[in-house]
Amino acid sequence: MQKKIILLLLCIAAVTLLPAQRTKRPVTINLFPEMPVCFNPAEYPNGVVEKEGMIYLGNGRILLKKIQLPKFTKYTGASLTLSLVSNGDPWDKSGSCFVIPASAGTTMLDIAAGRAAYPRQDSGRYEQLAGIVQGENYRPAIELMRFMTPFGVGHFSSDDDSVSARRRPVYVDGWAKEVTWTQDITDLLSLFEEEAYIGIFIDTWTKEGYKVDVQLSWTESALPCDTMPKLHVEPLINTNYYIGQKHPDIFSRQDVSIPFTIPENVRNVRLKYIATGHGGHSGGDEFRPQKNILSVDGEVVLDFTPWRTDCASFRRFNPTSGVWLQKRTQAFIGKGGKREVKEIEEPLASSDLSRSNWCPGSDVTPEEINLQGITPGSHTLTISIPESTPIDENKLNHWLVSAYLVWEE
Repeated sequence: MQKKIILLLLCIAAVTLLPAQRTKRPVTINLFPEMPVCFNPAEYPNGVVEKEGMIYLGNGRILLKKIQLPKFTKYTGASLTLSLVSNGDPWDKSGSCFVIPASAGTTMLDIAAGRAAYPRQDSGRYEQLAGIVQGENYRPAIELMRFMTPFGVGHFSSDDDSVSARRRPVYVDGWAKEVTWTQDITDLLSLFEEEAYIGIFIDTWTKEGYKVDVQLSWTESALPCDTMPKLHVEPLINTNYYIGQKHPDIFSRQDVSIPFTIPENVRNVRLKYIATGHGGHSGGDEFRPQKNILSVDGEVVLDFTPWRTDCASFRRFNPTSGVWLQKRTQAFIGKGGKREVKEIEEPLASSDLSRSNWCPGSDVTPEEINLQGITPGSHTLTISIPESTPIDENKLNHWLVSAYLVWEE
């Protein structure tokens, strides 16, 4: 009894501490120190290639590393920081940082090595898209961060670069040397308590590719009463085409439904959803606002249009973005302070254009839906993108979506 009273007094006293006094010092580990991600079959042949403690798949387009974190008992916050530079690739490309937990069963390593195949699925429900949902002894990878590479950051960022020097607008005082993103991944910490693979995928098709630097940081509470809730993460869908998978234009033809089960005695069930539209041509899924509608058991839980209108703010990260000149009437202050108007030509960069939930040089923040009141038992998540368009030869329209559940046990 006396021990409990002392503990209670310590917890009450802790409320008066400054935030910095309530936590231990942060711990940071560098998972990928400036590692290449590229397409180079000569150096990274088909299969699984191991070099200097790293694993490469997909001819170098996927980089993997096995890690294991401590099992935390006190509340611990965690974040992932990813920095990227072009190593010579001038284009914008989709990227995914993900985790394959020990409970995944068959993994993309097994697929790449040819010792397993994705489980068969109902082709009427998922068409020919292998590995996007759970199957026998298989669980899709869980995204830690979706990101989009900018056009040529770093490699082409010199002020006298022959490609980019004349593309820099007057309002950019210098090209950025790298791009960095940080996201909170506290909800996903339990996935690392046993040995897990953390991976990076970039959809590059050049041998130069990119270099990435990935750091994982966590800060554990110093308070004796700050107990960490036991969280469970349940993957539902991931349409990123990592290994042996197709561009997912399925949403142009049908809604996609994913069954899931909520166990007894769980709390605070939340759905996380990441979506980006692609197809780099005029009028494609990349450049056209489209509703994403998520329903659970027929009841809409999220109805939104994933669309970014701030892409021009990323201009300094995009030195090799294509530039067009557009004429428009400009009001300005002339000689002697006189207000004047004249027609000018103004540069418009590809990286300035609004896009389906991303910009060249941005990460993508997951949408979070609180499934308050959901009951134990069987349920169905349905994802609908009714205005999506199908792939048409080289017009590769598709939506990259991933979703997972988080709950307290």
